[in-house]
Amino acid sequence: MNDLSQQDLAQMEKKGISQSKVENQIATFKAGIPFVNLEKAAVVSDGILRFSQDEQKELIQFFEDERGGLDLLKFVPASGAASRMFKAMFNFLDTYDATKEKLSDYIERMGDAAVQQFSDNMENLPFYDLIMERISGKTSNKDEEVYLFVKEMLVADGLNYGFYPKGLLPFHKYDAGSATPFEEHLKEASLYAKTDGKANLHFTISEQHNEMFKKEHASAAPKVSTTTNTEFNVTYSNQKPSTDTIAVDMQNQPFRNNDGSLLFRPGGHGALIENLNDQDADVVFIKNIDNVVIDENLNKVANSKKMLAGVLLKAQTKAFQYADEIEVGNLSKEKMTEIKSFLESELNVRIPQDYDSLNLEEQLEVLKTKINRPVRVCGMVKNEGEPGGGPFWIEDEGGNVSLQIIESAQIDTSNKQQASILKNSTHFNPVDLICGIRNHKGEKYNLLHFVDTKQGFITGKTKEGKELKALELPGLWNGAMAFWNTIFVEVPLVTFNPVKTVNDLLKPTHQI
Repeated sequence: MNDLSQQDLAQMEKKGISQSKVENQIATFKAGIPFVNLEKAAVVSDGILRFSQDEQKELIQFFEDERGGLDLLKFVPASGAASRMFKAMFNFLDTYDATKEKLSDYIERMGDAAVQQFSDNMENLPFYDLIMERISGKTSNKDEEVYLFVKEMLVADGLNYGFYPKGLLPFHKYDAGSATPFEEHLKEASLYAKTDGKANLHFTISEQHNEMFKKEHASAAPKVSTTTNTEFNVTYSNQKPSTDTIAVDMQNQPFRNNDGSLLFRPGGHGALIENLNDQDADVVFIKNIDNVVIDENLNKVANSKKMLAGVLLKAQTKAFQYADEIEVGNLSKEKMTEIKSFLESELNVRIPQDYDSLNLEEQLEVLKTKINRPVRVCGMVKNEGEPGGGPFWIEDEGGNVSLQIIESAQIDTSNKQQASILKNSTHFNPVDLICGIRNHKGEKYNLLHFVDTKQGFITGKTKEGKELKALELPGLWNGAMAFWNTIFVEVPLVTFNPVKTVNDLLKPTHQI
C-alpha cells in the first residue's frame, strides 16, 4: 500500500495501528470472509452436557470446596449504549404529533406494536414515578402524557436516557428504590465471585461514560457492601483504539472522511479479547451488562454459575495433571491413549485424522498442543426464539472439526443443508461463560494466540452519504475464543434476561 500519506501514517501511529495490520484488513475485504461450514448442531449428549439435580449439587460443592484458594474475577462487557434500546421510542418522538392525531390512530397507521405495548404498560417501568413527577401538570390527556413521558425519558434536557450506557439505567424497582444493572452485577458477584469477603469485578466501558460509572460505583457499592458483607474491588477499561478497524469504499480502497482522514471504526465486542487478556485470575465469569435478574432469582443464577465453575475446575484438575505428565516425558502408549481419550470425551477436542500415522514424538506434540489451551465452559439455554449465537460442530478448511459458538450471520442460509442444520439447533448461547485462562503452572496464557482471525464479519454501512464496508473483529465468544478448549452445559432459562429494548423491562422476569 503505497498510497498512504504521512498524515495517514501519523493517524495510524496515534491509534497504535501498524501499517501491516491495515494491509491485512484490506486484504480481508478483498478476499471476503467465507461462511463457516456447519457439520451439525451441538445437542444434549452430542456437544452439550446436561446434569441431574444431584450432579449439579456435587459440582457446586466442588467449586465451594476449591474457591477459598482461587483468584476469582467477574468480567462484564458494559460499553453498550442505551440508544439502541430506545430505537422505537426515538422514532415515535420524530413521527408523532399529539396535537394532530390520536395515539390509537397513529399506532394503527404505523402498525407500531412497540409503542402500543409501551403505552399500555408504562406504569410498570422502574422509572415511571420519577418521570410522572417531572411532567406532572403539563399534559391534558393520555396521548399527550405518553408523548411527554417518552420525550422526558430520552431528550438531553430531560433524563437523557438515550445517551446513557445501558448499565446505568434503572432496570428494577424495589421498595428501597430502583437498581441499575451495575448494582445488580455487584449483588451477583457477592454470591459466586467472592473469596475471603472480597469480590473482584472488571467492567469494559466506553470512554465517554467513565465518570458516570465512577459516580454510580460511589453510590451503589457501599450500599451493596453493607447488605452482602462484601468488599468490592472494581476496575474498568475502555476498548483500545488499536483494535479499531479500517473502513473501505465499495472498491476496497481505504474510506476517507470529508477532511481526507482515514475512517477507522470500533472493531465490535471481539476487541475485548485484548481487555480480557490484560486480566489475570484462576476463574473468570463473563456475562453481559444487560443480563441481570431481580433479587428473588439471584440464588438460582448464582448456583448455575457455581455449577459451571465446578465443571471448569474438574476438567482443569485432570488437564493440568496430564499437562504435567507430558512435560516430564517418558509417557507409555497407554497413558497417551488415556490423554487422547480425555481430550476427546471431556474437552470436546477433535484429534487430526492423520494422528495414527504420526510417530510417537509427533503424537505427543499433538497432545501437548491440544491440552495446553485456555478452557471455556459456556452455559447454553434452550432455544426460545431469542437472538444469539448457537452451539455447533464446525469443520474448517483443513478438515479439523471443533465445537464453536456461531452467529447466524456466519452461516450461509442460502445453502439448504446449512440452513437445515441451523434450524435443527436446540440451544443458544446467552453469553454465559466461565473461563480458565492460566496453564498448569499457574501462568496466564496469551489469549491473542488463540483467536481465529478468519471468523470476523464484513458489514455494509454509510457515512456522509457514501456507502462503505466495515470490518468487525471475530466476536469475543465466537472467533476470538475459537482455539480454546470448549465445554457446553445446559443452564436454566432464568439465567437469561437480556434487555435489548425498553419493553423488555416489562417482562415478568424484570418485575418485582
